[in-house]
Amino acid sequence: MKGRIKMDEKTYRITLADGTILDNLTMNGNNFISEEAIDASIFDGTCSPVIINDGTNEEVHEHMDLVQVTTVNKKSWFVLRDIPQKELEQTKLKSDLEYLAMMCDVEL
Repeated sequence: MKGRIKMDEKTYRITLADGTILDNLTMNGNNFISEEAIDASIFDGTCSPVIINDGTNEEVHEHMDLVQVTTVNKKSWFVLRDIPQKELEQTKLKSDLEYLAMMCDVEL
């Protein structure tokens, strides 16, 4: 099986910022896999912070983002990513500029 990513044997639990728990997840590469149907809307506004527990270790990710949710063989596969600090700073700067432009009635 050269070139194939081996499936992780651990079971994961993800706790979203609003307390939603996604339990009994497995992983394949960077994909979390759930036997339950996952709708992308549960991640809206709930990815800061995200706690990922593998039964041994618990990691707190301050700013995450949903990349995608897909269905494969009746299982939900989803990918989360950490948002880099530089991207957060750029988003804040853009938001600040848009607010100032609106307050001063200036077109950007």
